[in-house]
Amino acid sequence: MTALPTSAPPSEAPLATPLLRPHMPELDAIRGLAILGVVLYHLFYWVQDLRLFSHWQRIFLLSMSPGQFGVNLFFVLSGFLITGILIESKSTTKYYTRFYFRRALRILPAYYFTLFLLVLLGLTSRGFLLMSCFYCSNLSGLFGIALSYTVLWSLAVEEHYYLLWPFAVKRFSPSRLMWLLSAIILASPLSRLLYHLHAFHNGLSNATYGYYTWNNADGLALGSFMAILIRRPGWRRQELRNLSVGLLVLAILIAAAGYPHILSRTTALGEALQVVPWNLASGALLGSALLLGSSSKRRFVSPPPLVFLGHISYGLYLYHLIFLSAYGWATQRLHFQAWWNATLWQQLWLRAVVAGVAAITFSYLSREYFEDFFLRLKNTSRSSALNTISTSA
Repeated sequence: MTALPTSAPPSEAPLATPLLRPHMPELDAIRGLAILGVVLYHLFYWVQDLRLFSHWQRIFLLSMSPGQFGVNLFFVLSGFLITGILIESKSTTKYYTRFYFRRALRILPAYYFTLFLLVLLGLTSRGFLLMSCFYCSNLSGLFGIALSYTVLWSLAVEEHYYLLWPFAVKRFSPSRLMWLLSAIILASPLSRLLYHLHAFHNGLSNATYGYYTWNNADGLALGSFMAILIRRPGWRRQELRNLSVGLLVLAILIAAAGYPHILSRTTALGEALQVVPWNLASGALLGSALLLGSSSKRRFVSPPPLVFLGHISYGLYLYHLIFLSAYGWATQRLHFQAWWNATLWQQLWLRAVVAGVAAITFSYLSREYFEDFFLRLKNTSRSSALNTISTSA
């Protein structure tokens, strides 16, 4: 006798909104949060002599320092999105061609336009320009070339990931990929530790090993690990909730255990572990955003200002230091201090407002009238297998 089907308990009932959807505005908001942190870091903390400011001003400027780890949030998010795209398209025809064609349309136009601006404005050396043309700016230090435009290093790291990771996804099963990713997550901090010890014992105070791809792979690997994990058969919201909580707890424990050495990369422990809690916290944030973004509370994780910044984040990341340099050049040419005897604090805020608004405006125009032209070409080649998360990548 066939048993009658019983209704599933409420916790197991199918959800109207799945965790993975064609468009996930909460991920745009995460991207917006990441770029906001990076821009605020460069506007208020980067290359500032804090001794020139008052006590409360220094506290404010120091609060902008964590914005530098927005790059790590970008890494985790990129690993998650790109691995998801690769998994969903693994069985399709022209797997490699479609992926690389779409990536090229997304990243190359604005990237090479940025290089053109750097040449036009005299903001790069020939050596760095050559390295950047081949997406190797993060390896410039290996050849004794200074990083003329520092933000390009993280794009080089991601490009190396885009070039290599599709082959691993195509070749290996999900279980083997998770073992490989686990090894990378453990190996990157160890690599940073060994590089630090080597530099210390050889008196290399200006070593640039912190930019190397293999020393920054753990954030990308964590995001990739989550993309595979969330697609495992039987994976439910409760598992993602547990994972997010676990990642956050582990981040706090590592930060507490490494304190105070973990606050600075001038120590071996800090070099190895400083970014690890930020990577783990980024994974926790990503998991939490997916849970809330697929629930009735979705409005809390997709505020319009952050979604907007996420929409223009790629261009804003590329362009914002150019506008900082342009502002400095303009104020010198106009003899700014001669006609307005502003304090250093006032100058800092004026620069932030003028350069920040100009960079955001330019990035919006770039996205709407330049980048989107190529993205429309990308969308015409989209197959149904890529629809799951490609609209957020």
